[in-house]
Amino acid sequence: MVIKEWFGEMSERYKLVRDFNKAAKYAFISGAAPTLLEAKITGGDSAFKHEFSKWLGSGFRIKAMSGKPLHNIELKEIGSVVLDNEELIRKLITLGWDTLEVHSNQGFNGLKWPLKDYAKLGGFLS
Repeated sequence: MVIKEWFGEMSERYKLVRDFNKAAKYAFISGAAPTLLEAKITGGDSAFKHEFSKWLGSGFRIKAMSGKPLHNIELKEIGSVVLDNEELIRKLITLGWDTLEVHSNQGFNGLKWPLKDYAKLGGFLS
Protein backbone atom coordinates (compact mmCIF):
# COMPACT_ATOMS: atom_id res chain seq x y z
CA MET A 1 0.00 0.00 0.00
CA VAL A 2 2.77 2.46 0.88
CA ILE A 3 4.55 1.94 -2.45
CA LYS A 4 1.29 2.39 -4.37
CA GLU A 5 0.64 5.67 -2.51
CA TRP A 6 4.20 6.86 -3.19
CA PHE A 7 3.86 6.26 -6.93
CA GLY A 8 0.44 7.92 -6.96
CA GLU A 9 1.89 11.00 -5.30
CA MET A 10 4.82 11.09 -7.74
CA SER A 11 2.36 10.84 -10.60
CA GLU A 12 0.41 13.79 -9.18
CA ARG A 13 3.62 15.84 -8.88
CA TYR A 14 4.57 15.21 -12.52
CA LYS A 15 0.99 15.94 -13.62
CA LEU A 16 1.10 19.32 -11.87
CA VAL A 17 4.36 20.18 -13.67
CA ARG A 18 2.90 19.06 -17.02
CA ASP A 19 -0.32 21.02 -16.44
CA PHE A 20 1.65 24.13 -15.45
CA ASN A 21 3.76 23.87 -18.61
CA LYS A 22 0.68 23.38 -20.81
CA ALA A 23 -1.07 26.40 -19.29
CA ALA A 24 2.09 28.53 -19.59
CA LYS A 25 2.49 27.53 -23.23
CA TYR A 26 -1.13 28.38 -23.99
CA ALA A 27 -0.84 31.74 -22.18
CA PHE A 28 2.26 32.60 -24.21
CA ILE A 29 0.73 31.54 -27.55
CA SER A 30 -2.48 33.47 -26.87
CA GLY A 31 -0.55 36.59 -25.86
CA ALA A 32 -1.75 36.58 -22.24
CA ALA A 33 1.84 36.14 -21.01
CA PRO A 34 4.81 38.11 -22.37
CA THR A 35 7.27 35.23 -22.00
CA LEU A 36 7.10 31.46 -22.08
CA LEU A 37 7.50 29.84 -18.67
CA GLU A 38 8.66 26.30 -18.03
CA ALA A 39 8.46 24.42 -14.72
CA LYS A 40 10.57 21.53 -13.52
CA ILE A 41 11.47 19.74 -10.32
CA THR A 42 14.79 20.59 -8.65
CA GLY A 43 16.59 19.80 -5.40
CA GLY A 44 15.17 22.75 -3.48
CA ASP A 45 16.80 24.48 -0.52
CA SER A 46 17.33 22.42 2.64
CA ALA A 47 16.85 25.59 4.75
CA PHE A 48 13.21 25.68 3.58
CA LYS A 49 12.28 22.12 4.61
CA HIS A 50 8.98 21.42 6.37
CA GLU A 51 7.06 18.35 7.51
CA PHE A 52 5.81 17.49 4.02
CA SER A 53 9.08 18.10 2.14
CA LYS A 54 10.31 15.39 -0.16
CA TRP A 55 13.79 14.15 0.55
CA LEU A 56 14.74 14.63 -3.10
CA GLY A 57 13.08 16.98 -5.55
CA SER A 58 11.63 19.52 -3.14
CA GLY A 59 12.19 22.50 -5.42
CA PHE A 60 9.67 23.82 -7.96
CA ARG A 61 11.62 25.85 -10.52
CA ILE A 62 10.09 28.16 -13.07
CA LYS A 63 12.35 29.19 -15.90
CA ALA A 64 11.41 32.21 -17.99
CA MET A 65 12.35 31.58 -21.61
CA SER A 66 12.95 35.27 -22.20
CA GLY A 67 16.11 35.03 -24.30
CA LYS A 68 17.78 37.59 -22.05
CA PRO A 69 18.85 37.83 -18.42
CA LEU A 70 16.01 39.09 -16.25
CA HIS A 71 16.38 41.61 -13.45
CA ASN A 72 15.33 40.73 -9.91
CA ILE A 73 12.18 42.85 -10.20
CA GLU A 74 11.08 40.80 -13.24
CA LEU A 75 11.83 37.54 -11.43
CA LYS A 76 9.84 38.77 -8.40
CA GLU A 77 6.85 39.51 -10.64
CA ILE A 78 6.91 35.96 -11.99
CA GLY A 79 7.26 34.56 -8.48
CA SER A 80 4.39 36.65 -7.17
CA VAL A 81 2.01 35.02 -9.66
CA VAL A 82 2.58 31.73 -7.83
CA LEU A 83 3.05 33.11 -4.32
CA ASP A 84 -0.21 35.09 -4.46
CA ASN A 85 -2.16 31.91 -5.26
CA GLU A 86 -2.76 30.38 -1.81
CA GLU A 87 -4.48 27.28 -3.21
CA LEU A 88 -1.54 26.54 -5.51
CA ILE A 89 0.95 27.07 -2.67
CA ARG A 90 -0.95 24.61 -0.46
CA LYS A 91 -1.07 22.09 -3.30
CA LEU A 92 2.69 22.42 -3.85
CA ILE A 93 3.32 21.95 -0.12
CA THR A 94 1.10 18.88 0.19
CA LEU A 95 2.89 17.32 -2.80
CA GLY A 96 6.26 17.72 -1.08
CA TRP A 97 7.67 20.94 -2.49
CA ASP A 98 9.23 23.46 -0.12
CA THR A 99 11.05 25.87 -2.43
CA LEU A 100 9.88 28.07 -5.29
CA GLU A 101 12.70 29.08 -7.63
CA VAL A 102 12.46 31.52 -10.53
CA HIS A 103 15.24 31.89 -13.10
CA SER A 104 15.66 33.22 -16.60
CA ASN A 105 17.09 30.99 -19.30
CA GLN A 106 20.03 33.37 -19.70
CA GLY A 107 22.34 34.83 -17.10
CA PHE A 108 22.86 33.76 -13.52
CA ASN A 109 20.11 35.65 -11.68
CA GLY A 110 17.62 33.60 -9.77
CA LEU A 111 15.38 34.00 -6.75
CA LYS A 112 13.93 31.48 -4.32
CA TRP A 113 11.24 31.55 -1.66
CA PRO A 114 10.18 29.16 1.13
CA LEU A 115 6.66 28.05 0.24
CA LYS A 116 5.68 27.58 3.89
CA ASP A 117 5.93 31.35 4.39
CA TYR A 118 3.14 31.91 1.84
CA ALA A 119 0.69 29.14 2.80
CA LYS A 120 -1.07 31.18 5.55
CA LEU A 121 -1.28 28.14 7.81
CA GLY A 122 -0.84 29.99 11.07
CA GLY A 123 2.67 28.70 11.77
CA PHE A 124 1.82 25.00 11.72
CA LEU A 125 4.72 24.19 9.37
CA SER A 126 8.17 24.57 10.82
